[in-house]
Parts: sequence; structure tokens; C-alpha cells
Amino acid sequence: MTAQEVRLCGLLLQEHFGEVVERIGTHLLRAGAQNLRNIVVTLSLLQVKKSLCVLVQHGACEFGSGRRGPGSPVEYRASCERVLRVLRYPRYIYTAKTLYGDTGELIVEEVLQRGHMTMSNTVKTVADRLTHNMEEGRSMEYSEVVSAFSKLVETHFLQRCPPVAEMGTAATSTTPATPAESNPDCYKLPHVTLTGRGKRRRSSDDSEEQRRGKKAKMDSESCGDEGIYWQVNFERFHQHFRDQAIISAVASKLDQTSSEIVRTMLRMSEVTTTQTAAYTQPLSANEIFRSLPPNYSISRPILDQYLSLLVDDPMEFVGKSGDSGGGMYVVNLQRALANLARATLESVVQERFGSRSARIFRLLLRKRHLEQKQVEDFAMIPAKEAKDMLYTLLSENLVQLQEIPKTPDHAPSRTFYLYTVNQLPTARLLLQHCYKVHIQTKLYYEQRLLEKSQRIEAILASLQASGAEPEQLTEVEEMITAPERQQLEALRHHINKLDSTENQVDETVFLLESYIFSTKTK
Repeated sequence: MTAQEVRLCGLLLQEHFGEVVERIGTHLLRAGAQNLRNIVVTLSLLQVKKSLCVLVQHGACEFGSGRRGPGSPVEYRASCERVLRVLRYPRYIYTAKTLYGDTGELIVEEVLQRGHMTMSNTVKTVADRLTHNMEEGRSMEYSEVVSAFSKLVETHFLQRCPPVAEMGTAATSTTPATPAESNPDCYKLPHVTLTGRGKRRRSSDDSEEQRRGKKAKMDSESCGDEGIYWQVNFERFHQHFRDQAIISAVASKLDQTSSEIVRTMLRMSEVTTTQTAAYTQPLSANEIFRSLPPNYSISRPILDQYLSLLVDDPMEFVGKSGDSGGGMYVVNLQRALANLARATLESVVQERFGSRSARIFRLLLRKRHLEQKQVEDFAMIPAKEAKDMLYTLLSENLVQLQEIPKTPDHAPSRTFYLYTVNQLPTARLLLQHCYKVHIQTKLYYEQRLLEKSQRIEAILASLQASGAEPEQLTEVEEMITAPERQQLEALRHHINKLDSTENQVDETVFLLESYIFSTKTK
């Protein structure tokens, strides 16, 4: 865990949960596992307990028995990796919308916002939100939301939270088990008795106390799934992102039909392939042919030609593992991630230092070790320019210099100086640069003017709901002056650009993280 990661985690915790939770979370990230007495430093015990509850609720903190064994005080450990996933929330929600429509989007959004929820509460909340956005007289059936929830569970995008005892032991485990191993029923849907429709919210009809009473009554209603909580399965979403990146790479390198064949292979093994697997499950050519989409009416000989083309391609995304059933084929996931990370590094070098520097970088990746004279000859770049480019890449730690002495005295005249690129350390370096970009975008936001605008918008919405006069609404709108309105428009424009930049940077972060993780599991 680097200082950049800890700082970014602190900014994310402050943005989403407030300053008190940020202080507790940052303290745990820096100090490691701590018991309650050591955490209570400058805050009250009640504040610390509430903050820990928030972190545990959202999976950002684990707890377990202390280092002295059973009977010692419970220790809490914050998860940097889990906090950083907050950056990817919009992508999770958008993916659910793409796959399962508005209902799937709202289900994933609600579960992410609350950390974990029961199925019945999720269904009721989502049905109410959808009903509120429908035309007057229409409402959303609970059964439709239950159907979308079931599909998310069947495809493993949602999973049951592990029992508390297992959560407690997970904090002391060095190699966490997969959800299916630690909790065999993590994808088993409970029998829920839910009948009815979503209810439309009417802010002017009920007082705050009445709404709280209705919510408490709704929570106390027995639906048959009490104590069974669900959470988002981030690894399954990451597997989907990885598959989409592989499919896009095949489409850009070869053609659309090749990418559709790879998509079919990934779809057939998406539930059976674990996150740490190097390859997908072997699939026969006959199985692939039967599972192709109906609109791809290619003959069996053409499919065999495409599979041979994919196997022979230098990218090595697809491999052949046997000859039974017309040939057994797998998708080489580790090789695919290595190639995607390599393409990302080459793209970054080209954008920052130009096409000639990218040519030198690709050459060193391919040839491994070269002297300066060899770089000049192979890259066909003049000596002076090649020297400047190599030194620039060297100063940025994108290229390394290895000395091989001919004699024990390491005399420069009797030493070979070889340039090389180590892909894994370079990927780690670029990942830290991406975290710095995220930190800079978080620090850029000017909150005061935005908060004033949001307060005024909330007042306007409240007045409109209570049927206020037009003069009152105009008076409230004039609380923001003309210069402030111009600043606000410019600020919103910049924030939209920053949001777009954050999403693009996160795609790079995901590819690099996946590649680094795959090298650990070889």
C-alpha cells in the first residue's frame, strides 16, 4: 500500500462518508489492525463505534480476533482495495443498466449505496423509485423487480453476505477464499413472499414522523428473508470488464466475427471460470458452433478457419488444448491481460513522448536487451535523437539500464550497457501515476459554490411541492447572483470533463490492476 493509495482512500471516504469516518479509515490504513482502545485517540467512543459501523456496513473494514488469539480484544482492519472500488461505482451501475435495464441499474445502485440489503427491502425500494418516475396511474409490480434481482443473482453479480463468524475469521486469513468456497449458499435465492406494487412518494402529504413510521412498519413486515443480506459481487463485475476488454481487442485486431467467437467462448464459461484462473474451461468446436448467436450464420468449416486464425495469432488470446470434439479451445486470460497491459504502456509512451519514443519502447519490449547502437540501427533513428529519447525514458523510469562488466573492476570501457523494459514494474509505476490523477481531480472540486447551489435547488423543490407562489420561487432563485451563476456554469462544465477523465483513467487502472493481480496468481 503506497502513500498515494492511502491519500486517495482518505479523499474518497471524506467525500462519501464525512470527515470523522475519513479519520478512522485513514488511521486504520496507516496503522494496520487495531483494537477499539487504540483507535480511540482524539474522537469520542461513540463516534468511533459509529464510524466503524459505517465502514463494516460497506465492506471497507473487517474485524476478527486479536493477534494474541481467542479471548483477546477484537481488532479492526481497513481494506484499501475495497475503498478504491468506490471509484468504479458508476461503471458498475452503468453495466447493470446495460445488461438488465433500469430495474437492474437501481438494484445495484441501492445495494452499493447501503453496503448490503435484504432482497425484500431492495425490491420494495426499487419498485417505489420506479413508480415515482412513472406516469400518474401506473406503478411497478414487485414481481418484475424480483425477476431482475433473480437474474443478477443467477449471473453472480449479486451474492449473499458471508455469516458474521466467517467475516470475523476472514480478517486473520492470508489467502481469502472465493465466495462459493466460504459460503456454498451465496447464490441461493430465499423464498420471499412479496405481492403488490410500488408506492408513489408524496412529500406534501405526510410529515417526517409519519414517513419514518411507515418505513419502520415496512421494515418490520415479515417477507421470509430476515437476516439474509445481499452485496455486490465486485469480482464478477471485474470479470465482465476483463471479458469486454478482450473482446474489443480481438475486434480491433482481427474482425467482428472473430470477436463474436471469443465472446461466445467467454459467455459459455463466465460462471465456471474463477477470478484467478489462467484459462477458461476447455470448449469443443462443436459446443462453440451450437452456442453462436443465430444472426451469425457461419458454416462449421468457416468456424474452424476462424479458430485456427485465433490460435495462430501472435496475441495468443485463444489456445488449443486438445483434439476431441473437433478440437478443444480455451481463452488464455493471463496472456490476454499481459498483451492489454503492454498495449496500454505503449499508448501512454506514445501520447507523452511521441511516436519515435514509442517505437524505441516497443523495440525494447520485443528484443528485451539492446545497446544504444543497436537501438539506433533497429529503430532507424539518428544517434543524437535516439540518445535523447532513451535518456528521457530512462529519467521517467520507463526504461532501465543494465550494466554487464567484462572485468571485475567495472571499468566503463570494458562494460556493456544494455537498455531494457521490465513490464511489471513499469505497469506498477503507471498505476501510481493514475492514482495521482484521481487525487488531483478530487482536490480540484470547489465545494462551497456547489453546496450553495444544491441548497437553493432543494429549497425550490420543497416550495414547488408545497404549492408556493411564483414570486417566492423567483425570490429564492435570485439568491444566486449573475456572476455566481456564470462561475457555476463554468464549474459544472469543468466537473463534467473531470468526471469523463476519471472514467477514462479508471479503465487504465482496471487493466493494470488486473495484469498485476494475474502475475501474482501464476
